[in-house]
Amino acid sequence: MRIACLLLGFVIAASPAWAQFGFGGVEPVTLRAVWNHDAARPGGQRVLAIVVDMQPKWHINPDPAQTRPVGDFHPLSTTVTPQPADGLTFGPVQFPEPHAVQVDYASGDLLAFKGQTIFYLPVDVAPDAAAGQRSVKVDVFYQACDDRVCLAPQTVTLEASLTITTEAAADDGVAADPALFSGFDPSVFTVMAQGGGAAGASASLDFYFFTLDPSGLAGLTALLLLAALGGALLNFTPCVLPVIPIKIMGLAQSAGNRRRCFLLGLSMSAGVVAFWLGIGVLIASLTGFTAVNQLFQKPLFTIGVGVFIAVMAVGMCGLFAVRLPNWVYAVSPKHDSHVGSFGFGIMTAVLSTPCTAPFMGAAAAWAALQPAGTTLTTFGAIGAGMAAPYLVLAASPGLVDKMPRTGPASELIKQVMGLLMLAAAAYFVGVGVVSLTADGTSKPSTLYWWGVAAFLAAAGGWLAYRTVRITPRVGRRAVFAGLGVALIAAAGGLGVSSIEKKPPIDWVYYTPQRFEQALADGNVVMMDFTAEWCLNCKVLEATVLNSQAVIEALRDDRVVAMKVDLTGNNVDGNAKLKAVDRVTIPLLVVFAPDGAEVFKADFYTPEQVVAALAEARADAGAFAAR
Repeated sequence: MRIACLLLGFVIAASPAWAQFGFGGVEPVTLRAVWNHDAARPGGQRVLAIVVDMQPKWHINPDPAQTRPVGDFHPLSTTVTPQPADGLTFGPVQFPEPHAVQVDYASGDLLAFKGQTIFYLPVDVAPDAAAGQRSVKVDVFYQACDDRVCLAPQTVTLEASLTITTEAAADDGVAADPALFSGFDPSVFTVMAQGGGAAGASASLDFYFFTLDPSGLAGLTALLLLAALGGALLNFTPCVLPVIPIKIMGLAQSAGNRRRCFLLGLSMSAGVVAFWLGIGVLIASLTGFTAVNQLFQKPLFTIGVGVFIAVMAVGMCGLFAVRLPNWVYAVSPKHDSHVGSFGFGIMTAVLSTPCTAPFMGAAAAWAALQPAGTTLTTFGAIGAGMAAPYLVLAASPGLVDKMPRTGPASELIKQVMGLLMLAAAAYFVGVGVVSLTADGTSKPSTLYWWGVAAFLAAAGGWLAYRTVRITPRVGRRAVFAGLGVALIAAAGGLGVSSIEKKPPIDWVYYTPQRFEQALADGNVVMMDFTAEWCLNCKVLEATVLNSQAVIEALRDDRVVAMKVDLTGNNVDGNAKLKAVDRVTIPLLVVFAPDGAEVFKADFYTPEQVVAALAEARADAGAFAAR
């Protein structure tokens, strides 16, 4: 049972309430951030002290490593999380040892921080850090309690400025009282210099039904294998699966030449790996960039992807031909050329970015916090895993040599695939336009699905019509015309689903205030991180969350279904995603009323969700009993 001290009897939120407890408007806990020296030179080291002053009889809970439950009472841990800052590397936060305190709401002594308590955040300044002011922000999550009640947990963001300047001027800065830093252990800088101890890095990662510790050679190897498996599974997501037949058709054109077929597959695989390595470079070098799906929160990027796919699709359909200057053809962009295959590999990887495969989300989130070499290796493993199936196809021409290479059937395949790519283009352009106005506080428009449906219907109709014209064989007519009719039916379903109607789940769109209020009311919160550009999210919502079993479980008045929509640049939503230690979506998190995470996964079944809600409801019942 996960029961924490969220509201024990009372939640004190206004100054009149403070007076009831004898404080006359004085807050029981105050925080401030102090540098040991407010100036530093490039390559230097500094320490930021988080000073917490607590009124007599008040305390806050320890950090996660030192928090201990007492009976069925589980305190909420205090956490200190620095926000990224250009040119600065943060080490692990040093917490003091807690004290034993007695309270009325637990059967034994609690471990807690009380009086004046100081947390130390070690900071390395990069040797090439540019001179100037750095505003360092640190998020401190804590819950203040006395021996009778606990206040609502809160997050306070502290800010402290550090001046990076020349060696001569660095010593002219203001040094703090040395007594504030007497408890700091400077040996942590040695650990940081060896590439360990980054702030926020997890010691272990949860992968569904098992936990992996990535430290050490064996752990890192296992993590890289799981990252590669996640990359391979990307090929079976809704983002990538539709374009695989296009590549198979391209390889089929060279199936008669085993060597050329393999080299073209190798070129495409190199394009896939190059893209993911490029993403690794961006994550390792750009402050604030932690996941490729952040790109799709930029409307111009999403619209640009749609336009690029549309241009390729129109050319594939053969609807027009433009004669370019001869020098352009020196670098052939054709699908059966090495440059064309490399580019197609990049495009395939780009299409995969709105989706996240099993095992990939946790691995990518961990890699984003590691040193540059580890980050690049992990993203290289994702790319290698995604590219592997294409190498297998290229090395086995027998798997693709039955595809038609010339004639009406070959042209029909290209035309139908071109129309399907136009459907994908309409999807990305539509999502990009919606992103311009989406703020995450309400449901975004879904009318763009009518454009997607129109191209799907066109592809199905053209496939059925041309099949009847091309072949007299009854069997082939039945199969491919039937497939065309199925595409038309699917298009109609998409169009109808885009019409505004009451969804089977009564979603509340996330804001920090709505989330805190839901917890304060003693509710369980099922939080779904999603976006219009995330096709995996749509599939999971339709097949899992909208299943009858989950819908029945959500009918309990003590459960709030909350959606975090990241379609646009939802600042609060992205901050919440970071707070639950993930950088990719889809993601589902179930919170107990005390704010504890009962369940967290990027792929899940209806049974898992129902079980998690039942566990959280049991916690809610125990919480209400208090």
